[in-house]
Amino acid sequence: MEKPHIMLVDGMALLFRSYFATAAVGQFFRTQDGLATNGVQGFARHVLTAKSMMKPTHIAVCWDMGAHTFRTDMFDGYKANRPEPPADMLHQFDQAREVSALLGWKNYGERGIEADDFIGSFTKQWPGEADFTIITGDKDMLQLLNPAVKIAFMKKGFHIYDVYTDVRFGEEYGILPEQFADVKAFMGDASDGYPGVKGIGPKTALQLIQRYGSVEGVLDNIDELKPAQKKKIEENGDMLALSKKLAVIKDDLQLDVALTEIAVPNYSAELVQLFDEREFRLLARLLEKSFT
Repeated sequence: MEKPHIMLVDGMALLFRSYFATAAVGQFFRTQDGLATNGVQGFARHVLTAKSMMKPTHIAVCWDMGAHTFRTDMFDGYKANRPEPPADMLHQFDQAREVSALLGWKNYGERGIEADDFIGSFTKQWPGEADFTIITGDKDMLQLLNPAVKIAFMKKGFHIYDVYTDVRFGEEYGILPEQFADVKAFMGDASDGYPGVKGIGPKTALQLIQRYGSVEGVLDNIDELKPAQKKKIEENGDMLALSKKLAVIKDDLQLDVALTEIAVPNYSAELVQLFDEREFRLLARLLEKSFT
């Protein structure tokens, strides 16, 4: 019997990508009431297309549920530099989760916890009994790679993905996937708003982890470093430790999920009619082609 193949979707990443890709060319797909539906319909199209390409047996969609998380409690600057979403997008957050549920994809999210942490925790369910494909645009997810987990990064359109396995990661980075958080601790993350160690960039950060294995390994051997590197690390020791905590994706949430809850659904003409009535016509036409 083949293992279940579970597709884990970073819902907010797909929603934002879909919104901005279409908004940039003025395609908002508004309803008669003037509400934009471009992000929602693009999100659903991404998942339906990935479902067709990757043939999962199960799907779970994970969501961020607000800007405040346990990481912002640790560091006020965490993601503080991100702009507010456009007004045309605000109603699409709830709408996207509603459409996801209508399509039979179970949503997972909790205030104070990021989607990354739900995805990380999913990859620890059913050890040795399931394979996973993560759909995202977030490079932080690289730390989750293992023989049962691959990551499909969105690249262009709805069909082109850059797929990473743990083998490819090892060949390119020369470290284990779980060590990627240590690299991020040194180099920081401008998108997430934490600096790491000022003056240490991605190349040097990777070299340090390749040589010493971890943040702790570097600190244990700090006298071996060049004086300038040693000084930078010592001057930014507190931020280094904090950056490591911010970079690590949680994988220990208690999900209590049965495989039957996230099985890939079949679709019917009634659902197509429902989306037509709600003026999600692009989605309705795509859905007609995806009957199983």
